[in-house]
Amino acid sequence: MINKRLLIKNLLAHNDESSFYDKKRQLNLHTKEGKAKFLKHICALSNSNPSNNSYIVVGVEDQDNTIVGDDFFDDSRIQNLVNAYLENPPKIQYENVPFPHLNKDKVVGLVTIKPKHKTSFFKKNIHTILANTVFVRVGSNSMPTEDKVPYSKQNIETVIRIENNSRNSIAHTLDGVMDFMHVRHGELQSKYKVFKELFVICWAGIPKKIRETTYLSRVDIELINEQIKLFYSALDVVSIQYDESSFTIIEHVPLGLNDKTSFYPLEQLTIRFFDNGYYKMETQMLFEPPEYNKKMLHHIYNANLTLINKLQKNISLSEREEKDLENLSSTLMICYLNGFTEAKQKLIDAKPYLKVQKSPTVYLSFKEAMRILRKMKYNKMNE
Repeated sequence: MINKRLLIKNLLAHNDESSFYDKKRQLNLHTKEGKAKFLKHICALSNSNPSNNSYIVVGVEDQDNTIVGDDFFDDSRIQNLVNAYLENPPKIQYENVPFPHLNKDKVVGLVTIKPKHKTSFFKKNIHTILANTVFVRVGSNSMPTEDKVPYSKQNIETVIRIENNSRNSIAHTLDGVMDFMHVRHGELQSKYKVFKELFVICWAGIPKKIRETTYLSRVDIELINEQIKLFYSALDVVSIQYDESSFTIIEHVPLGLNDKTSFYPLEQLTIRFFDNGYYKMETQMLFEPPEYNKKMLHHIYNANLTLINKLQKNISLSEREEKDLENLSSTLMICYLNGFTEAKQKLIDAKPYLKVQKSPTVYLSFKEAMRILRKMKYNKMNE
């Protein structure tokens, strides 16, 4: 079992960017350009490593390898993005890895690209990349090529050595449990559960019971053995279920208009543990958007456009408008889900203005809304 924090440290310590490893300050999957860059690197690393894993580390300064972290990214459907644009797509996995010196809301992203023998190429255009383009790694760069991609085994021994040096130990597991429960979350209600005498999951949050269901807010959940953060959110809430061989997280989003108790199931993540030391994660989209009166939504939509217009013109907001600004992202999302097709783009265009607001809730709400919309989009792509 690989300790992903150790793996990242070993990648950073022993290798500059290479034909099996890349590092990024952050990923931007909100734009076509950002998606194209990400897909280009996935394509190139896959083609250059048909016999071993390759990796992208997210949240690292390029010049000096300083670990600065990035936002928690829980989009299990990132595979659908790869499948949508690449022919012969590799299997990829995105994991959120906490580091002790980072804030609770920051992690290092680890993208693992599984080996496969067929050449990957773009099957349709995206941004400036044309269909049928093939990328390979040349040193630390992802480059297009018109030549046939040769089968390579050049990185097998190096990658195996790095992975073997990153294996977990009892000490790492125990230290991880103690750090989670007593150092990082001493002020919250924390619990742990051992599965199959091997796997340890820790979780912490603030419990609140509403209509027979116990929800947890300010939630942090980690699979300690591999140092993977399974869930983190300062806004959304979860409910948790478990038995002797499985652990299930149901994420809920608050989408009530002026209602603090209306939680809608968004997604279910179930981890199943087996006696042979193997585990499997399964996700299921549960979200069904709430429907609201169109006349009321027209009023909310126009009010939001007025707010955005004032931000663009740098006009001061009233105290009531400042409060409405905190709900702008969630209400624009509700409008979009109820047939206001331009609401999503209006929200995306407002990003730079929301990001600089004094209240951190404003931009945090934007990121949560975009995460939900992205999940829904990838879910439709997979249907």
